[in-house]
Amino acid sequence: MAKKVVASLQTARKDWAKVIRTVKSEKTGAYAFKEVILPLAEAKKLAAQK
Repeated sequence: MAKKVVASLQTARKDWAKVIRTVKSEKTGAYAFKEVILPLAEAKKLAAQK
């Protein structure tokens, strides 16, 4: 599934980025991955925060 998303981002304009973040569950303490497609400017802001 990831290949399809990445391929569609490459054929479209270069204004979008796929961001994969880890989220820790408060109940179990396990980590899960959250995938979001954001505009490139927002993705750069998000990466600069950490």
